[in-house]
Amino acid sequence: HATYLPHTAGRYQMKRFRKASCPIVERLACCLMRKGRNNGKKLMAVRIIQHTLEIIHLLTDKNPIQIVVDAIINSGPREDSTRVGGAGVVRRQAVDMSPFRRVNYALFLLATGAREASFRNLKTMAECLAEELINAARGSSNSYAIKKKDEIERVAKSNR
Repeated sequence: HATYLPHTAGRYQMKRFRKASCPIVERLACCLMRKGRNNGKKLMAVRIIQHTLEIIHLLTDKNPIQIVVDAIINSGPREDSTRVGGAGVVRRQAVDMSPFRRVNYALFLLATGAREASFRNLKTMAECLAEELINAARGSSNSYAIKKKDEIERVAKSNR
């Protein structure tokens, strides 16, 4: 039987926007390899993803990949605030986010939320990531990513 791994060993960082063609689950695996001590440990990240998808399937009885996609759709902020500076006066200006950056930011938020939840905790990284993804897919505010997204959008709204 064929087993697909989120590990293509592709060179997705060589050109601008090439990472858009990288499989989304592999992008998530790469996001897990953050914070110095985990750098370059892709096999560990792949194992975490594997366990996460198993857990999601057991908890929801839905297609885990669909849950991941829904979570990414729900946790990408729609607008952000950038710094517009002129002659020492720096003010924040609300700007729309590109679809590409929304995906990137959603992946970052999901991975960060799972990492913070599992740090100094009995729960494994896979359990925390599964919980984060399921909550984000439901759009519930228990998810770190959803909370952060709402916060970013609220700040942007006040800076219009």
